[in-house]
Amino acid sequence: MVETPFINKQNLTEAAAVLKALADPNRLRIFNLLMQGDSCNGELNERLGLPPNLLSHHLRVLREVGLVRNRHDAVDARWIYYTVDREAAQQWQAWFSELLNPARIQARQCLCGPEGQQIASLPAGIEALS
Repeated sequence: MVETPFINKQNLTEAAAVLKALADPNRLRIFNLLMQGDSCNGELNERLGLPPNLLSHHLRVLREVGLVRNRHDAVDARWIYYTVDREAAQQWQAWFSELLNPARIQARQCLCGPEGQQIASLPAGIEALS
């Protein structure tokens, strides 16, 4: 794989963690709801119907990969509000747009297998017919 400065081994590892976090349907639902604005456990629980411990687990996973942030209520610290980390969302949107950019697809013929062996044995300057 040809790596671009924007897409490197470290970013691929981080991206895999983000994709793994969003691969769970409940976490994807939570993330989608949080894209509509801040929310608290009670509101998320009411809208999603998840048991509190499961909701907390999913929120923790989303926080650990940096997609979601939380803050405690200034008046009553028992209340916790969750929000999508806007900067992280913008970063990952740009990263995945670059990763999935069709302009990055290169025309390269594979030189392995029987077809590749035939192509590799052609004299220089002669191209295989597709």
